[in-house]
Amino acid sequence: MAQQSIDVAQVIDERPLASFHIWLVAFAFAIIISDGYDITAIAFAAPELLKQWAITDRSALAPVFSASLVGILVGSPFFGFVGDRYGRKVASVGSLVVFGVFTLAAARAGSLDHMLWLRGFAGIGLGGLMPNMIAYTGEFAPRRHRATLIILMFCGVTLGGAVPAAISLWLVPRYGWEAIFVIGGVMPLVFAACAWLWLPESVKFLVVKGRRDEAVRVLRMVAPDADIAPQTVLVPPAETIYAGFNPKHLFVEGLALITPLLWLCFAINLMGFYFLISWMPTLLIGQKLLAQSDAAIATSLVQIGGTIGGFVLCRPMERRGFWPVALLFAGAVPFVALIGYAAATSTWLLMAVVTLAGFCILGLQFGLNAASAMIYPTSVRSNGSGWAFGVGRFGSILGPIFGGKLIAMKLSVPMLFLIAAIPFVIGTLACVALAALYAARFRGAGLGERDATTRMAA
Repeated sequence: MAQQSIDVAQVIDERPLASFHIWLVAFAFAIIISDGYDITAIAFAAPELLKQWAITDRSALAPVFSASLVGILVGSPFFGFVGDRYGRKVASVGSLVVFGVFTLAAARAGSLDHMLWLRGFAGIGLGGLMPNMIAYTGEFAPRRHRATLIILMFCGVTLGGAVPAAISLWLVPRYGWEAIFVIGGVMPLVFAACAWLWLPESVKFLVVKGRRDEAVRVLRMVAPDADIAPQTVLVPPAETIYAGFNPKHLFVEGLALITPLLWLCFAINLMGFYFLISWMPTLLIGQKLLAQSDAAIATSLVQIGGTIGGFVLCRPMERRGFWPVALLFAGAVPFVALIGYAAATSTWLLMAVVTLAGFCILGLQFGLNAASAMIYPTSVRSNGSGWAFGVGRFGSILGPIFGGKLIAMKLSVPMLFLIAAIPFVIGTLACVALAALYAARFRGAGLGERDATTRMAA
């Protein structure tokens, strides 16, 4: 006899990891590669742009480095709203199309001003991808594996971030810097087509929105053995369901301090990361501390170290909440501070230091990315992620600009990286407070799992 009602959150949480989850995370991993690619693409194109456009002042690149980040600041909350209103799939595909088109157009840029505008518009699309893929992956993941699957999905960012280094070595000498943006534009457009054809919508989102027929079809993909009859009621997750979105929803039910601390951690870590990834190749090559090939390897090692950090963080975060993230914040301080000294001392020492810096910085960013899926309820999850990424982009915008100001002051490379470590001290303190509040308020469970009954809210 068919069940009279099915709690979709319970079905998802009680399922063991299966081929569906592996396929889903692999698909999301592939999609998010395009995001990681875009993060480092401009950094590897920059040395060639300086040569071709006869630019002698390296600090003039700072606005171009930050242009896509300004776009992300707009795109993250906008596509977060689209994701919560129209679906994670619609928002993700839209994001891919927007930043794919404008990244492809960047291959035809003829000046810094032209490149700045194209990067800004590309950033609007780029900003919508991460929050929606976080919400999407988190809503299909069993609660006990949620942080792990989100972090594994986000390892695609680090893989994508390493690809421009290879292109700068193998394809740019033959086809020019344009090759970086051609590949960076075509890739998300291909992923957008694949996602539209094969990616299912989040079943929790469909149930919350009352789209029963679609929800049944997707639920049968998740749980093929589920006995669903025409009269079976699909029960939404036991959490507050908001009819619309208001930013105040991110500050209620124990989130009054957690949300701003999460935003602060995002902003500080992204400021440090984007300073590192945007300026490190140009600084080390410009000061003749490294050859271009070694600088490309060093930047790739940041991504590789981050991938390892993400894998290492998975299980400890599920067991200990955000405390392991705070530990990585603290570890970033000495390793970032040592980069300049290591570059002036030994290439091998530099490679070890940047790997460890990437381990901490990107590793903890994966943990912060998973946080929104662990904290916010389904009806505002994309918005929660989108606002965290959007506010965090203030930091990522300031990172390259701050670096440009420091470079204009003619500071030594060791001093530059010593100063760059200071924000991570502040981030460590903020993350310790966040970890303590999360542990006290949710006892290791997200807001979506805490309530015993579903409540409707305006």
